[in-house]
Amino acid sequence: MLNMQSFLQLNTIFISILIEAIPFVLLGVFISGFIQMFITEEMIAKIIPKNRFLAVLLATIVGALFPACECGIVPIVRRLLLKGVPLHAGIAFMLTGPVINPLVLFSTYVAFGNKWDMMLYRGGLAMVVAFIVGIILSYQFKENQLIERNTSVHQHTGEGTFFQKLKGTCRHAVDEFFSVGKYLILGAFIASAAQIFIKTSTLLSIGQNDLSSSLVMMGLAFVLSLCSEADAFIASSFSSTFSLGSLIAFLVYGAMVDIKNTFMMLEAFKKRFVFILIVYISVLVLIGSLFIPFK
Repeated sequence: MLNMQSFLQLNTIFISILIEAIPFVLLGVFISGFIQMFITEEMIAKIIPKNRFLAVLLATIVGALFPACECGIVPIVRRLLLKGVPLHAGIAFMLTGPVINPLVLFSTYVAFGNKWDMMLYRGGLAMVVAFIVGIILSYQFKENQLIERNTSVHQHTGEGTFFQKLKGTCRHAVDEFFSVGKYLILGAFIASAAQIFIKTSTLLSIGQNDLSSSLVMMGLAFVLSLCSEADAFIASSFSSTFSLGSLIAFLVYGAMVDIKNTFMMLEAFKKRFVFILIVYISVLVLIGSLFIPFK
């Protein structure tokens, strides 16, 4: 039963998640609008290598240039795919962008007492997972997996003066924000409810060995739905309880898959594709965490 104290806690967590996420969603939709108005299909074709391995590798590295969290990057990737970026490259970029951008890596470095190993393990595992997922998807899916919807805004790219394009960027950003915003709100509410009703102490009691501790921390990352710029400070609080590998699993998995960005992916991609993508990410992050030295 939801008593007043639980309701107030739910409300506080819900608002905090939204406050944390909305700035990055806004950044994401404005970048999406910029791509729509200023980047042409011809430009994309010149940049993206034809070779699938090189395309995925480039996409994983380019993530370092975008200060977007896991929810803000979904609109960017959707717009890139509409512009002709291959699915495997777009997804690889979506998975690494929230992890290897300088702001996230620096926050990880600071949160763990200026330790380089945490930052390197996090960025390294994210790139490996994203690369493998991208290559698998390049063979498995030959068609676009975006949900078809009114794409009339896809017109008029490159037309008009600079200020007309800027106006178009803002218009696209507003449309995109209201399109993904409702899913962000729904995901934030479910995440906040999960934090109220799923006790952290229960999860902690389960993680008694290497495998289960990684599973628990991945589950916790999914439930907490933290933005990747802040999750390292939460992870550091578990340093005395969980192993290094499970902490890295928390940091990588939560930046790729959580409740709120799952809903946002479901808004952009076909349900079957999202399910398969989450399975691949889950398995690879779990296996990768077991190869990290447990300290």
